[in-house]
Amino acid sequence: MIVRMSRYDFVLLAAQSDDFIARLRELGLVDITTTGWEPQEQDRHLLTSIDQYRKAIESLNAFTQSEEYVATTNGYASGKEAFDKYTELRQQKTALQGEVARLEKLAEELKPWGEFEGDARERLAEQGVVLRYYVAQSSTYDAHAAEWAADLTIVEIGRDSSSVYFVVVSTPGAEVIIDAQEIKAPTMDSRAALAEADKCREQVAEVNVALSACATSVEAIEQELGVLTQQLQNVKIHGTASEAADGRLVVLEGWAEEDKSQEVDKLLDEYSGVIYIKRNPTPEDDTPVKLKNNRFAHMFEMIGAMYALPKYGTMDLTPFFAPFYMLFFAICLNDAGYGAILLLAGIMLLLKGGASLKQASWLTIFCGGATTLFGLYTGSLFGMSIPDMLGYESIAQSPFLDFQNQFFSLALALGVVQILFGMFLNICLQTKLFGFTSTFGLLGWFIILLSGCIAVGLPMLNENLVISWFTASSPAFYAAMGVGAVLMLLLNNIKRNPLVNFGSGLWDAYNNITGLLSDVLSYIRLFAIGLSGGVLAQVFNSLALGLTGLDAGIDSFGVGTIFQIVGAAAILLVGHGINLFMSAISSFVHPMRLTFVEFYKNAGFEMTTRSFEPLTNEKK
Repeated sequence: MIVRMSRYDFVLLAAQSDDFIARLRELGLVDITTTGWEPQEQDRHLLTSIDQYRKAIESLNAFTQSEEYVATTNGYASGKEAFDKYTELRQQKTALQGEVARLEKLAEELKPWGEFEGDARERLAEQGVVLRYYVAQSSTYDAHAAEWAADLTIVEIGRDSSSVYFVVVSTPGAEVIIDAQEIKAPTMDSRAALAEADKCREQVAEVNVALSACATSVEAIEQELGVLTQQLQNVKIHGTASEAADGRLVVLEGWAEEDKSQEVDKLLDEYSGVIYIKRNPTPEDDTPVKLKNNRFAHMFEMIGAMYALPKYGTMDLTPFFAPFYMLFFAICLNDAGYGAILLLAGIMLLLKGGASLKQASWLTIFCGGATTLFGLYTGSLFGMSIPDMLGYESIAQSPFLDFQNQFFSLALALGVVQILFGMFLNICLQTKLFGFTSTFGLLGWFIILLSGCIAVGLPMLNENLVISWFTASSPAFYAAMGVGAVLMLLLNNIKRNPLVNFGSGLWDAYNNITGLLSDVLSYIRLFAIGLSGGVLAQVFNSLALGLTGLDAGIDSFGVGTIFQIVGAAAILLVGHGINLFMSAISSFVHPMRLTFVEFYKNAGFEMTTRSFEPLTNEKK
């Protein structure tokens, strides 16, 4: 349900605006319109700071869950001080980690040169002995080593699969001409490079201790972020407020929930120097939206918010798509074992995830529970057939649903039901907004489709569902189709000429037939995804038993049997883990796609990008 709003237009002295906004923020019930605000050059620093603070909080919260975090009671009283220290330490840590990576790479490059003292080369140079370092292909070195050694002193230091590393001993200024690449003389060996890397790691550990103190002060950083957010709100309000009387007056637009507007009225009546006008929103207003649903539908608000909020004055479709989404999720996952895992994951998330994850936890619990029930109905448990385990000769002789052979048509039927339900909601919405006569065209289509589904579709789905007085050859069916055709073709707009309506109706008929056919066929994905996940589960079961030899059974239990069981368990764990992950993502995304495309379109969904966000003093 969309919460009803009241609009306020405030007129006050410009000198009072900051104090007035502070009072509204203390009240926490008024959303001030800042639509159309564009940041000035001086505002960009504030926006950047807010973004940096948010990223710092996310980083520190993640840091507390890592092994690098060191529990400490030391912290910073000031959020700004903690943030500045975090920024400094983060730069240090990044630089040190880069140096560790560089030294480790250098140590790997120095390995072929073996171990040596760093200053030995300098001492030899003082005595007139110059060491020059070369790398050559193994084939080249082996072919020319003897030739080179005739004129030069060559010492092979090391080699790998493709290259030889060697040193030429010469005198200062001597010319060395060989088919090899001369490299810069190393200043340290791999041991020294690794030792330097260890020193950098010790410094990283010290930085982690200091970062832990910053993480302890994350609440102070959040408070400072709240201050910056309020500053940004004030900037937006002043930037979008209208000025009057040569800038001495300010005009603001605000919004409050209708059932709480009396508290706003009380504050405004007590606040001197403010004139306000209160009225109901009009369709032309950019009214903010807040949803209020029961506990079940509230869980699915996070699904709808991924697309958009409904426009104020229209209909909140969350309570209507919620049961469908839960059912579609269960159909796509289609396994009682997978559903039970999600159910347990949701319970654990609810117990340990905190208030911020409560909504997601309950959504996981309900979707996991629905999947468990639907998986039991189709007889699937981790890819195993429950009817087979219970001793039924075939699933057709059991009370379970034969998903592979029966659900294709059921998936299409579900699509038809949701689309017709969406059209019915659209009729109700259009009646509310524009009157019943505005829905004649849509109502005609609804009557035709509903009549066809009852008279033709139900018998195709199940012979026992035939309605004797409403079949494809009954007078009642023809009467309903005739009424629908008249509404659709001749009365789709009662203000126009019937001939114009007829032409428009024929064009709409073409578009609706092709569009509805495409919409209904989209629901085949429910069957396809549910079937593919079940087939993959069976494949992993067969692999686990076939590769370990357990498919032939266990004749005698021994040490080898233990290895077989362990191997099969590993294959099952990895295989079903991959399948659960992929199937869960598909089960989350594709029902969402059916909701946002097929259902929303037929239900006449209109979106808004503005949610109700009252000014508050709470942390952001």
